[in-house]
Amino acid sequence: MTRKKVKLTFITNDAARKATFKKRKKGFLKKLTELTTLCGIDACAIIFSPFNSYPDLWPSLVGVQRVISHFKALPEMEQCKKMVNQETFLRHRIAKAADQLKKLQRENREKEIAHVMFQTLVAGGAPRPTLNVIDLNDLGWLVDQKMADICKRIELLRSAVAVEQNQPPCVATVEPSWFIEMVNQECDDQMRFNIGDDVIQLPTFGEDGWPNNAFFP
Repeated sequence: MTRKKVKLTFITNDAARKATFKKRKKGFLKKLTELTTLCGIDACAIIFSPFNSYPDLWPSLVGVQRVISHFKALPEMEQCKKMVNQETFLRHRIAKAADQLKKLQRENREKEIAHVMFQTLVAGGAPRPTLNVIDLNDLGWLVDQKMADICKRIELLRSAVAVEQNQPPCVATVEPSWFIEMVNQECDDQMRFNIGDDVIQLPTFGEDGWPNNAFFP
């Protein structure tokens, strides 16, 4: 049976509050004993309550005085090095939560753009017309990242094969997508003509005057 989550509010009933105080104090002192024993540190506790006329001291009066004397002997900067109040604690928690939110938003954005990229590949390579400039920029960045990862993977595989065959590893050059598109476009403009769906490839000639790609039956 799972424990019911306790609502952290002031207990108005006196009897219930007193019983809760005794239970929580016992558990707190037990955890404090485990902390000092397992980690080998000095710690003490002074607990004031309206149910007792004198404070509860742990582990003893001598132990409390020893820990307090050791704390006061430290320089002032060391005493306040990791000391926080309620406001500072809440600010740190808010900043940490904001960082986690940004991380989750970035991960969700990457997953969303990856989904758009796969849909675009299934549709034949044409992005959806509903995408705005920001979506297209993110899509281009993701494609470049995927291409870089693929090229790195190919380079690792080639290096592994070269090591097995005692050959020098081949270093793959990674070019950005915009450079590849520009080179392909220039080659298309210079080396062929598009007529409908057909492509006519112009022949290249060698020094003997014959085409390099000529076919003789």
